[in-house]
Amino acid sequence: MYKYKSEVLVTTFKWIKESASKEDVENLDDLINKRTTEGWEFVCYSYMPNSQSSRSAILVTFRMEE
Repeated sequence: MYKYKSEVLVTTFKWIKESASKEDVENLDDLINKRTTEGWEFVCYSYMPNSQSSRSAILVTFRMEE
């Protein structure tokens, strides 16, 4: 049996087009590496663009065996 944990990682400010920046990728890597050192296993992520705002988000899901 697993317990799951999801986190929302807000992306950097976008000026022109909606895409992930180098900083966004580094932030995602940092979050995944931090959670794995805590015993969480990375499951998946989903990029959630927001055309009505200058920021979007990445939903990241982890799991841990109970």
